[in-house]
Amino acid sequence: MKARRNMGSAGGGGGLAAVLAAVACLVAASPAPALTKGETVTVAADQARLVRLPAGAQTVIVGNPAIADVSMQRNGILVVTGKSFGTTNLIALDASGNVLAESLIQVEEPASTVVTVLRGTARESLSCTPNCQPMLTLGDDMTYFTERADQMKQRNQLATGQ
Repeated sequence: MKARRNMGSAGGGGGLAAVLAAVACLVAASPAPALTKGETVTVAADQARLVRLPAGAQTVIVGNPAIADVSMQRNGILVVTGKSFGTTNLIALDASGNVLAESLIQVEEPASTVVTVLRGTARESLSCTPNCQPMLTLGDDMTYFTERADQMKQRNQLATGQ
């Protein structure tokens, strides 16, 4: 199947607006768990999770943005994205700076479709869904990781015409 990109032709291309509207409807309709004091929010690395902020939340602070990133959306929805393995904290403040919620964010390994191969002391990771393909995972052998990262960068540059 080929993916098409609507470049906004004069013939009416509201494709991007339609996609954004559909995503907004899904976010509004999907039941995001509410963030409460002391809760641990668990998310897989390289994946996102929706969390509902307490009413009146104006500011969100993440202790270590190298572990998790957040993006505030409309209607009190927070998108939490796992960036690297570990634990950090999240604090939600109201307009006066009062703490509304404080939680931990725990970023874990993705689902069990990852196969780890050890070649001596060198670790390599494969994503097997269902066919195994090389992937980048924190902790992989530096040479393996660097070669895969370079290949991915080159592939993305070719795909975007850079």
